[in-house]
Amino acid sequence: MSPIRFLSGYLFLSLALHTSVQADSWPQFRGLGGAGHYVSDLPLPTEFGPNQNVIWKVPLPPGHASPVLTEDRVFLAAVKGDQLVTIGLDRKSGKQLWEAQAAAQKLEQIHRIGSHAQCTPVTDGERVISFFGSSGMYCYDLDGALIWKHMMGPFNNDFGSGTSPIIVGNLVILCQDHDTDSFLLAVDKQTGKTVWKTDRSEFPRNYCSPVLWETEGRQQIVIAATMRVVGYDLNTGKEAWTVRGISRAVCMTPVVSADNHLVVAGWAGGGDLEGRISVPPFAEVAPLRDANGNGVLEETELEENSPLLPRFSQVDRDKTGTITKVEYEYYRGLFDRAENKVLKIRPGGRGDVTETHVVWEYRRFVPFCASPLEINDCVFTIKDGGILSCLDSGSGKRVKNRRLQANGPYYSSPVTGDGKIYLVDQRGGLTVVSADRKCQILHHVDLQEEVYGTPALVDGQIYLRTNGHLYCFGKP
Repeated sequence: MSPIRFLSGYLFLSLALHTSVQADSWPQFRGLGGAGHYVSDLPLPTEFGPNQNVIWKVPLPPGHASPVLTEDRVFLAAVKGDQLVTIGLDRKSGKQLWEAQAAAQKLEQIHRIGSHAQCTPVTDGERVISFFGSSGMYCYDLDGALIWKHMMGPFNNDFGSGTSPIIVGNLVILCQDHDTDSFLLAVDKQTGKTVWKTDRSEFPRNYCSPVLWETEGRQQIVIAATMRVVGYDLNTGKEAWTVRGISRAVCMTPVVSADNHLVVAGWAGGGDLEGRISVPPFAEVAPLRDANGNGVLEETELEENSPLLPRFSQVDRDKTGTITKVEYEYYRGLFDRAENKVLKIRPGGRGDVTETHVVWEYRRFVPFCASPLEINDCVFTIKDGGILSCLDSGSGKRVKNRRLQANGPYYSSPVTGDGKIYLVDQRGGLTVVSADRKCQILHHVDLQEEVYGTPALVDGQIYLRTNGHLYCFGKP
């Protein structure tokens, strides 16, 4: 099958030039370009579930990483006891072909519902690269033989790592935003050696995976994070442009739209139009709460209703067990200025383009973790609670909102193919809706297990990971 395909205005030629992987595969988080788009002509099933249109189902050790696929293989990251592993399976049968263990002397601290395998691997059709936080990156050939490893960390973040690497040409790109020492990294995919590393120490913990954006013949890596979106030159890692004024933390990954604009979303508590969080100045709080008079605030010294108390480990960026005046005022400023929103950015910017290149922004029903989807001149988002929004891609105006029966949290991002959108909530409620302005519900089913990963759509089949299995769904 040719790697050059058109879909809804997307030309995948440039992607084919930068990777040996075929366009009928699913090489990274959310597929080619991270857009969540299916690029085959074969029809996808509308109705499927644990007992319907199952081609195969295999048990898997736990993990939140999504599946990636080459022409005949499926790759996943997982946790087996205290071992971090990459698994290779036969795509036709689901049979496990190999398992490779990463070197982890100690598993790092993670969020209470997180996983030590929550970063999706990436493949270029010749190698597969997994990332396990402070354990580092591991590159294997398609048969599981280790080619190189790139050690890093430990990272200063009690939620763990959650961003996925991408491959662009001969580079593996990885962003790691933690409470201190954040960075954007490019390594040689052949050797694992660092090509460039860009300091991002201004940014605390964020979970946006990098996206490639080509504009005016320039290749850029885009990252959305605390308070601003940044485009970096691919060859040097230097900042090329920025848009300011988003949420104080970002868990979603941007997408490049059909008209080669950028659709970005960011949400964090206290940044909506209503229910904003306000923190009084340190100079007012410290005299009342600094019981031992040491000039800093311990966790036990914060008021029970302080918005900083449940976020203490984030505010205490240097992990001294105290909040300094500088740390306190930094987070107070974030709460004051943060704006949860979906926005669209036009290409061609240099420097600070906040006032010149933002086409529109929308501040209602902004999702938390599930990345936006752009298809058929619409932007679709899914918010926790099952609130599906459809916006006009050109104007940002709301077209439709509807609440889905699957009303749990959404960590899995929506994907689209064959005129349909596939959405899965954490509880395993799967919904299929029409990929148009009607948002017609076509199917709903309970998968009977939790789901954190994003489905992969390849050659008429849907590869979907639950917390205990990997399914391959398809028509008979």
